[in-house]
Amino acid sequence: MISGCEDAQTSSDVSDVSSFKLPDAAGLAGGALTSTLLQILYKDEKKPDKDMSFKDLLLKIRVILNKEKFTQIPQLSSSRPMKIDTNFDLSPPDCRGKKRAVLIGINYVGSSSELYGCHNDVLNMKKYIMDVHGFNEENIDLLIDDGAHTNPTKDNIIDAFKKLVSTSEPGDVVYVQFAGHGGKVKDDDKNEEVDGYDETLYPVDYSNVGIIRDDDILTTLVLPMAKDVFATCVMDCCHSGTVLDLPHVFKADDLQNEEAYETNDEVESKKEDDGCCVIS
Repeated sequence: MISGCEDAQTSSDVSDVSSFKLPDAAGLAGGALTSTLLQILYKDEKKPDKDMSFKDLLLKIRVILNKEKFTQIPQLSSSRPMKIDTNFDLSPPDCRGKKRAVLIGINYVGSSSELYGCHNDVLNMKKYIMDVHGFNEENIDLLIDDGAHTNPTKDNIIDAFKKLVSTSEPGDVVYVQFAGHGGKVKDDDKNEEVDGYDETLYPVDYSNVGIIRDDDILTTLVLPMAKDVFATCVMDCCHSGTVLDLPHVFKADDLQNEEAYETNDEVESKKEDDGCCVIS
């Protein structure tokens, strides 16, 4: 998983992402993480850097965020130990299965918590994964609160995760993105979170039905995913560092040349090796 910030941080929106030189982006808002990520990936498409690793990608994101005066520190987490110097790719060249995606963009239209770039984030990412990585539209589920797509309610988000898990098979490629509000609440189920908090996602109907905790995502999306599915998640929301509860963490810190690849043993103890995919 690539997250836009650490658990203790908030993420930022960009009011006009034209400076990021994304397709059809002039005058549109967007998330700082998604805009930066796409800028790097589109640039790499034009001048491929075959040696761009996961570590390189995270550090490049941090450099751009820092240049744009954003203080958030992106981080990478994974379900199993992985070499962060491994070449980055959303869709490995040896992929032999289907490619599926769930893209969730919530602007909370008309509410006091309204955002303005989350629809653009997922639509821009949809274009990218289709044009560059060969995802087919029929295998992409869009949940957007715009009246034209599936409404990103709590039930619909959980159902989309469950559908993705039930249809994915060994050898498939999966991409999941959430752009919206994130938060953190006291861990009340004694899972011994390191910081004492559950990280959360806010569905469009959170004021009526509540939030989606990291524990919910772990049990509906991460743990039941088939073995040998190559899954990547991007979480462009506040307090998103460990919102998938993945145990192995690399942070692109302010120094940009120091590496921290840590293991959260308490999270690791929740996972079973057998039958688990590799999720980054």
